[in-house]
Amino acid sequence: MGATRAESGGKPRKKLIAIASAGGHWVQLRRLSPAFEPYDTQYITTLPGAEAPSGTRPVKWIADASRSEPFRLLKSALQMAFIILRFRPDVLITTGAAPGYMALQIGKLLGARTIWIDSIANADHLSMSGRLARRCSDLWLTQWEHLTELHPGLQFYGKVI
Repeated sequence: MGATRAESGGKPRKKLIAIASAGGHWVQLRRLSPAFEPYDTQYITTLPGAEAPSGTRPVKWIADASRSEPFRLLKSALQMAFIILRFRPDVLITTGAAPGYMALQIGKLLGARTIWIDSIANADHLSMSGRLARRCSDLWLTQWEHLTELHPGLQFYGKVI
């Protein structure tokens, strides 16, 4: 799966995991997929039956969970850990929500570069996962420029939607 050495100029392509919860998080992540073309990309989502917007790898499904469901959160974390440990990404990017935050933590522990993009739906304040992601994100982004004034280190590069 992925590009051969010849297709990528003689060296293996870097590996990227792109993860998002179902709904708007997944829609926003899919809109970023053209930027992932240079990478060997593994998509992960909580949306059953989702199809990858690019690449040849099938989408990996994980259980959806939130902070109010600790046992489901643990199940989701274990599923992600297995996928991430097996794939060993160089970069991990997420548009949220809680499963994306947990994935960033796991990726960071394994030495991956990590990117958090808070959902466009969070116009007035960052999501809880977005606030927590600051500690484990190499690049911490919002889609609302005014929020950068409230959170030192938060960056705005534009909107996905």
